[in-house]
Amino acid sequence: MDQKLASADASEPENKPQDSKQKENFQPSLTDIWEKWWKKMQGRGWADNLLRIGSTLVCLALVMLILWVMQSFYLKGTLVENGQSSVITPAAPVDNRMILPAYAGVSAFSGIARVNDLHTFIPNKSRFQVQNYTVVMGDNLFNIAAKFGLNPTTILWGNFYTLNDNPDNMQPGEVIKILPVDGVLYNWHQDDGLNKVSETFRVTPEDIINWPGNNLSPETIGDYAKPNIPVGMELVVPGGTREFLSWQAPTIRRNDPASAHVLGPGRCAPIDTGPIGNGVFVWPTTEHRISGYEFNPPIHWGIDIGGKLGNPIFAMEAGVVVYAGENDWGYGILVIIDHGDGWQSLYGHLSALNVQCGDYITQAGQVIGYMGSTGKSSGPHLHFEMSLNSNRQNPHKWLPQ
Repeated sequence: MDQKLASADASEPENKPQDSKQKENFQPSLTDIWEKWWKKMQGRGWADNLLRIGSTLVCLALVMLILWVMQSFYLKGTLVENGQSSVITPAAPVDNRMILPAYAGVSAFSGIARVNDLHTFIPNKSRFQVQNYTVVMGDNLFNIAAKFGLNPTTILWGNFYTLNDNPDNMQPGEVIKILPVDGVLYNWHQDDGLNKVSETFRVTPEDIINWPGNNLSPETIGDYAKPNIPVGMELVVPGGTREFLSWQAPTIRRNDPASAHVLGPGRCAPIDTGPIGNGVFVWPTTEHRISGYEFNPPIHWGIDIGGKLGNPIFAMEAGVVVYAGENDWGYGILVIIDHGDGWQSLYGHLSALNVQCGDYITQAGQVIGYMGSTGKSSGPHLHFEMSLNSNRQNPHKWLPQ
């Protein structure tokens, strides 16, 4: 036993140097280093901030990776397929226009190209034929023209005997003619010549002959001076234009009102004196909304101001009444004032008058009548016009709004 103890004691010095050597050669792992560092960060309170920064950097890296993939494989139009790259060719743009066929023999008109529109009003007859349309409440020259894809002038030029170039003559229930194309509708008269008619409407004889809806033929038309066209036949003149029949009220001077005789029974006798305006204008009624036509020459030379039946109508400036009463042109009860400074104002469709011929208007804003719907009118409103030295003016340019 003593020998065993001695042996154990003898071996002890040899083991101690070996353990010390192992401790000296020990290298901590990355995990140990990370845990030690992370505990230190937690102890200092920096752990949460480091987590947020790390998350942000990871997100940015992912975004950059996605952008690189998109740029490399999609944005350049290249796809990797079966180890080969192929270029994607964009599809050719589709032309969704409907092109109508050209008809032979027409010199200045070879067809109409329109873009398909699901909301387009589709006429119920051939595009070459004139069709009838019944005016309904709320219709006016401009929205009817837009409905059929025509210029407003074409509506007037297609209905001269109904509208007489006056849009106010268009009333609900009125049946008007709708041309298939912009132009003029003409009734053939005895002794008309084709050259003269086409010259009047600024087109060629061939434009009229070759329009399919006119059912004419160069072989049967004969002599252009005496063509074989039945009297009374309605002809579409495609692209035709003409002068308007002017419905502007004439300038009426207080000392020379003779020009007013064409307007009707409200004309006045000459007046030598009276107030002169000072260029300060007022709005001519209590409401400001436009209920009908705006100033749009040569179709409409004034503005239509809406309101209630009986609203007061005010003189825009001081002056003298040179017309007061009924009118033969569709204005109904009408007042015209000469302001003596070059200005003249007109107030139409009144229900009643508060002045008479020769009355002095001593100041702007004086009540001269009341709003109505007399004459050619579809509802209570004031048709108001202004002219300066016989030149019609846009009231919106001069009146306070």
